[in-house]
Amino acid sequence: MEKIAVFPGSFDPITLGHYDIIKRSIPLFDKIIVAIGVNADKKYMFSLEDRKRFIEESFADEPSISVVVYEGLTIDLCEKMNAKFILRGLRNPADFEFEKAIAHTNRKLSKIETVFLLTAARTSYISSSIVRDVLRNGGEYELLVPPAVRVKK
Repeated sequence: MEKIAVFPGSFDPITLGHYDIIKRSIPLFDKIIVAIGVNADKKYMFSLEDRKRFIEESFADEPSISVVVYEGLTIDLCEKMNAKFILRGLRNPADFEFEKAIAHTNRKLSKIETVFLLTAARTSYISSSIVRDVLRNGGEYELLVPPAVRVKK
């Protein structure tokens, strides 16, 4: 049976932390579906098309990685994609507490297992919200994101 994992997030934008988690998970799974969740109530800095393109370009040389857009519950997407795993990165204890509650809920509602990878020390401080703040203020965001994420200043 193929081991398929879904890595959900808003990826607004994808960061070096996300990139690291995805790269390190390649040997663990046959397929990794990077799933961009859409929340109508949320204001995004980047368009859905840009966010998807950033990820696709970042992993253009990785045939086991695909990108999808979805709305609704992640476990419903997993069922649709035949994925038995949800992949999540953990940066700190606060992430763990938040993700643990979601993982327990998902496990209660389905047979989906959540697999946690700790972020690398060199990227553990990076979040999409920090990247957006650096961008808004004209800082060197390029140090925090894969090369595919380029913005006209």
